[in-house]
Amino acid sequence: MIESMATGRTFGLALAAALALGSATGGEEGEARVSLDLKDAPVVDVVSVLAEVAGSQVVFDPGISCRLTMKLNDARWRSVLDTALSACGLGREEEGDILRVATLSRLKEEAAARRRLEEERRMAPAGRLESFRLSYARAQEMAPLLQRILPPTARVTYDSRTNTLILIH
Repeated sequence: MIESMATGRTFGLALAAALALGSATGGEEGEARVSLDLKDAPVVDVVSVLAEVAGSQVVFDPGISCRLTMKLNDARWRSVLDTALSACGLGREEEGDILRVATLSRLKEEAAARRRLEEERRMAPAGRLESFRLSYARAQEMAPLLQRILPPTARVTYDSRTNTLILIH
């Protein structure tokens, strides 16, 4: 069993013991299990140990500070990680073997920004430009008709001097 009173040396020993326990036992689908008994342990230290157990690297956003007290026996490391992050109002993103920890609000904002950017990319014209010089019709009259039958991402404009339709798609 691992105990910590939030002192650097004691907590360091607790982290080493948790790492040894986690890598020594396997759980479901080969997932490591850990046993922790911590009091007022910084969440950064707890997550760092759990990342080591998983063989991952971890990056923390600035300003993360939360202290945890937990007593767990033979728990799956991922469940411990999710519970610890949830208790502190934090979330995670994983890319390969890198685990990023940030506040839930920041992760939600970034996800919304990615969705908006993807939507804008989908709706933006691809950048292909074509022009058609008309002989028997006026470009300014044809532009609105053509715009109605094109997809919403395409744009039609005209140059009345040269009687040319300009299609951007």
